[in-house]
Amino acid sequence: MTASRWRPYPYRDNSLNLFRLVLAALVLVAHSYYIYGAGEGPHLHGENLGGWAVAGFFVLSGFLITRSRIRTEAGPYLLHRIARIFPAFIVCLLVIAFICGPIAMLLERGSLSGYFSTPTTPFQYVWSNVTLYIDSYTIGSTLDSVPYAGVWNGSLWTLFYEFACYIIVWVLGGLALFRRNAILVGGVFILSLAAWILLPALERFGLDQSFGLLAKLAPFFFGGALVYFLIDRQGLNTTLALVGLAASTLLIAFVPRWGGQAAAPFLAYGLLWLSAVVPQPRWIARNDVSYGFYIYAWPVQQLVILSGGAALGLPLYMIAAGAFTLLLAWASWVAVERPAMLRVRPRGGHLRPPETLVGPSRAA
Repeated sequence: MTASRWRPYPYRDNSLNLFRLVLAALVLVAHSYYIYGAGEGPHLHGENLGGWAVAGFFVLSGFLITRSRIRTEAGPYLLHRIARIFPAFIVCLLVIAFICGPIAMLLERGSLSGYFSTPTTPFQYVWSNVTLYIDSYTIGSTLDSVPYAGVWNGSLWTLFYEFACYIIVWVLGGLALFRRNAILVGGVFILSLAAWILLPALERFGLDQSFGLLAKLAPFFFGGALVYFLIDRQGLNTTLALVGLAASTLLIAFVPRWGGQAAAPFLAYGLLWLSAVVPQPRWIARNDVSYGFYIYAWPVQQLVILSGGAALGLPLYMIAAGAFTLLLAWASWVAVERPAMLRVRPRGGHLRPPETLVGPSRAA
């Protein structure tokens, strides 16, 4: 891609599946230190490697979800988002409660005695978490012999806040101003960034931890949403992308606490440019296994530890856990995620009329 030229973003031929899988793998690496019992691992400004990977997820999600809302009517948009998140999530809860939990119980205690009756029971675990808001992390007395005791999935909590951003975009998408230009989304990005910067003061008004987590993650999402309007209208420019990557690196490295959130638009533009120039394997292009990898990594990591995986050493433990997770992620994609999305795929009439679209998407 010539530095001085602007090129349309290749919506049908990019490496976003690969980039999201790499981000999910970085979350596994970050969590491996805790689950293995090897300390906290690499950190920057109090955030571990997994937290920065989640930031990458959110900026890419903001870009893609905004495009989806602009191109899709309100009802189908919401149905698509539900189909993408909930079926695989609910199946994951069931797998943890009724497959992983019993395996752990047998490995730790040699029997299933009391498994279905000791709080938190597997049924309680599924029911209390089914709305995406993770209220229960434990199941009975399982995982009480591992370094990171009692926690069956420490990754799922972010899904509630991602879906909250989906809902905000769903509401904004009903406004003509949202579809015309970036002013509205830009205002939301600034407000979300201000909420995170001013959070210590806002907490004095009784706002809880849940608000704080949304304030922390929303600027990444809406930074990606803001960049959608620039890329969809102007396309990609190599020079601007390199400047964006440099600016985001400087902000993240040298501005504690809110530098990452402020860098979100620059980070989004840089990552999207990379996804347009870096090729991905054909198998990954056909199989978007990143979501399944993300939701299954933690329970797999716990079971590998219970099965004696600590004896492998930390690097081999990460590789073994990653391999098993990838198998489950592929099964989730083939058996749950792809079929769910195919059932709600538009068969005509779901996309907005061309006159409501802007930029390159209008000709798509």
